[in-house]
Amino acid sequence: MKTEVEIISGRTLDQGETVEEKLTEDYFKAVSYCELSEEDFGTLELSDGDRVKVKTEFGEVVVFAVKNKDLPKGLVFIPMGPYANMVIDPNTDGTGMPQFKGIKGSVEKTDEKVKSVKELIEVI
Repeated sequence: MKTEVEIISGRTLDQGETVEEKLTEDYFKAVSYCELSEEDFGTLELSDGDRVKVKTEFGEVVVFAVKNKDLPKGLVFIPMGPYANMVIDPNTDGTGMPQFKGIKGSVEKTDEKVKSVKELIEVI
């Protein structure tokens, strides 16, 4: 089962603290997840830490699922970083910065592995 979502990305404290150490376990933990609403968690029959595949017209990525009781149904947050970059539009419209908000996509539970940052970058 999958659910249609709108994806947003942004900075988090953990992501900001570890951004200079991209191959560390701390950075991996800070950016390799997505937050979903309680309702979407229930629809997808997820538990915290389950893996989900996030897909958009621009790509797909497997990340860990985290429940966020403050998110509305249909909205997914992925911390800014290499995992979010796999599913956002690379077009910057001349600004040098892609759009990190309002990306249409889908999320589904998966048994696939969450790739390390190094493995993810090697794919690009």
